[in-house]
Amino acid sequence: MAGEIPDLNATVRTGTGKGAARQARRDGLVPGIVYGGGTDPLPINIPFNVLFKKLKDGRFLSTLFNMKVDGQDDVRVICRNVQRDVVKDLPTHVDFLRLKRTTKINLFIAVEVTGEDECPGIRKGGVLTMIRPEVELVVTASDIPEKVTVSVAGLEIGENVTISNVDLPAGAKPTIDRDFVIANISAPSGLASQSDEDQGEAEAAEAPAEAEADGEEEGGEE
Repeated sequence: MAGEIPDLNATVRTGTGKGAARQARRDGLVPGIVYGGGTDPLPINIPFNVLFKKLKDGRFLSTLFNMKVDGQDDVRVICRNVQRDVVKDLPTHVDFLRLKRTTKINLFIAVEVTGEDECPGIRKGGVLTMIRPEVELVVTASDIPEKVTVSVAGLEIGENVTISNVDLPAGAKPTIDRDFVIANISAPSGLASQSDEDQGEAEAAEAPAEAEADGEEEGGEE
């Protein structure tokens, strides 16, 4: 299950409109809004350096935060949009959605692979290929997993593991309604090349035999 929910500190943004947003940016802040949860929208400011660091850390859009705003009750939020400067690619506005503990949301959850030491395909030189290093799940806000685990133990070269092989957390389900592949054990490039060469040699050997057979059939007709 998910670990401790990180705090995200913000202040109430006084004033509305583009003028207040521009002033916030001049003050080294990023304007934003918190909406949803049956409560009026709350305009906020977040320190630019804090937001920029969290964006660089990754997984910002799939992280649940405990937002702390002076004079307001703490609330669980998740980012739904980050607007960026088209030239500098720096954040200029951010939208957060309030969540109740029972709220169902779509999140990309990281995949962890186990059983590599017990995978005969890897022992034979096969390569573990991650088709989906993350999977999108519908989860409950109060019960968000840090990761899902898949095992490749027992897999041979050419075999794969799908979402149906994964024990998902209670209440979680994939957003894709089919049994999609998460990872597979592919043949090493050298083995794959050798296989292509063998097939080419076999086809080349078959060609003269087919030509000879065709010649015999034509001779018989005369």
